Amino acid sequence: MAYQNTETRSDSTSESQHDNALSIPMGEYETRRAPYFWERKLLTKLMEYVGGPPVQFELWDGSQVRLDGTSPRFTLGLTDPKALYHLVANPNLAFGDLYSAGRLTVSGDLTELLTTLYRATHNARQQWPAWLEKLWANHAPRSTDLTEARQNIHHHYDLGNEFYRLWLDTAEMQYTCAYYETPDLTLEQAQLAKLEHVCRKLQLKPGQTVVEAGCGWGGLARYMARNYGVKVHAYNISKEQLAFAREEARRQQLDHLIDYVEDDYRNISGQYDAFVSVGMLEHVGTGHYSDMAAVIKRSLKPEGLALLHSIGRNRPMKMNAWIEKRIFPGAYPPSIGEFMGICEEGAFSVLDVENLRLHYARTLEHWKERFEAHLDEVIAMYDEHFARAWRMYLSGSISAFETSSLQLFQVVFSHGENNAVPRNRKHLYESPAAPESV
Repeated sequence: MAYQNTETRSDSTSESQHDNALSIPMGEYETRRAPYFWERKLLTKLMEYVGGPPVQFELWDGSQVRLDGTSPRFTLGLTDPKALYHLVANPNLAFGDLYSAGRLTVSGDLTELLTTLYRATHNARQQWPAWLEKLWANHAPRSTDLTEARQNIHHHYDLGNEFYRLWLDTAEMQYTCAYYETPDLTLEQAQLAKLEHVCRKLQLKPGQTVVEAGCGWGGLARYMARNYGVKVHAYNISKEQLAFAREEARRQQLDHLIDYVEDDYRNISGQYDAFVSVGMLEHVGTGHYSDMAAVIKRSLKPEGLALLHSIGRNRPMKMNAWIEKRIFPGAYPPSIGEFMGICEEGAFSVLDVENLRLHYARTLEHWKERFEAHLDEVIAMYDEHFARAWRMYLSGSISAFETSSLQLFQVVFSHGENNAVPRNRKHLYESPAAPESV
């Protein structure tokens, strides 16, 4: 059945979302037979290739497969032979698909399992034969040209505001990394601390103008207008997010300071004292980094500051096939070197680079806790397949940041000839960024 939601959307959208997450066909006619010898051997080889992690498989007949001499901490159940073949052929894609469809079950904590698998695979991958590397390779991300960019964003961000409202912070609906200035902060405090941290890095002053590329639900724009008295032009191509942002700005009586623009970042016009983009660069694609550099170069006043906040990598690497295909189409987190290509293209001076990797792991833990607390509501809005897929996505993301597979970069830069730049970082830490309470 198509995903159902309490908010109105076209039938074609619902069908499209569901088609992208269809389960692999179930081979029910085979589930009662005993596993063949070579099927058990395939699973043994799979575990060897991924570094011999402490896992065992339980097959559809109840029998188990484990490596000799191991003490498994996790049990992966496979419900049918076809699930086994799909997993062995392409675990990067099939693991998430099979788990979402209920054809791969996990006994043990899912996040801990994925963390264990990431670490084991990272160490073992150096020894893989060339044919295996090719067989299990992640595919290239989908296009992020103008038309495709809208489709990609629509796929993920227009699922419905009520869905995201269940598990994001209640302060400003931030779907990006929070800033845990101290480890005891609530999600709401940490997200407001992130917004304050960004504003301090941009050294905003009343009366200035700011342009934001990819504004989400508009929380940063509202924070900048409310707390710093700046005029904000915020661009986004998600209709669901813009509807929320505009209504919230009216409710907070900030709409005279904020112009939420439904348009692509490539069409930004005018000049501003600050350029900011939080959580959008992952969707731009390296092929369009020259476009991004050109937009920033023409939009930023001579003494302006720019900040880009993005998920990244320590080295170039494609996005996990399942995440890119089912959750974030077109996504590509850049390496720090690729990130710096934007600055080189625009002849910008890099002023500050900060990595908030572990802050994002903690953010995701908070999101997953709230997601699980509202699991029945998620299932009622969509279905169990959708709920399992998003549990996999959140759990896998926690593991990716904890194991350093993913990074979170905040980079501040300016025009190369700008000398009116911060000489130190004191302005960031003179007082706590997080409010005492929310």
